[in-house]
Amino acid sequence: MRSLQVFEIKVDVYTLEDIKIQDQSVKISQLIDKALCKSDRLLKFHEKNCFKNYCFNWLYPVEQNLYRKGKIYTFIIRTVDEELLRYFKEYLVNEYTESLKVLTIKVKIIPKKAIEKIYSITPLIIKTEGYWREKLTFKQFEDRIKVNLIKKYNNYFNTKIDEKFLLYDNIVIENKKPIAMKVKSINLLGDKVTLYISNDEISQRLAYFSLGTGLLEVNARGAGFCNYKWV
Repeated sequence: MRSLQVFEIKVDVYTLEDIKIQDQSVKISQLIDKALCKSDRLLKFHEKNCFKNYCFNWLYPVEQNLYRKGKIYTFIIRTVDEELLRYFKEYLVNEYTESLKVLTIKVKIIPKKAIEKIYSITPLIIKTEGYWREKLTFKQFEDRIKVNLIKKYNNYFNTKIDEKFLLYDNIVIENKKPIAMKVKSINLLGDKVTLYISNDEISQRLAYFSLGTGLLEVNARGAGFCNYKWV
């Protein structure tokens, strides 16, 4: 069985043009996609409808309306896939688009410690038509979070885990109104959530795993990226 490690890649970028707040996830995606397209195998992986096993957050320091041309910002990519990490280390350095140029990357491994909670930095998205609250009950939304994460885990480790575990003891939605996130040319609506993680072994393992894959869907477009607080 593959070992479980979450790799964090801190990417410093220089802005080559002004970037609207709502466009940043698209611009970061374009940069990552361009790097991935340098390998025929990873291009096929990129174009295939499958779990991508990486996620990323948005640019910081956070601006109010616009990320200005000629400034340096940072974003973070996380992955559980060591091969993908090696590829990013080789091909993401000095990559550029019309909007962003990579200056430096730094890699670290997130330590495995007892996790008290994980909380989303970018919204959790379900690719239904419209907003999940219009189609699903809250219980169904909760189920989708857990089932999606189990599917990612089973797929990555080529296993089938016992699904009789809680994952978390409590869930809190942190926003009052849905949060829009631009994916390609459309806006998808989602929520920022906090999950208070159960302290059993499998819940802790999957919570750690989610830090490298993101929660729910559209993770390779910037959705579902989570931070964590240790116990």
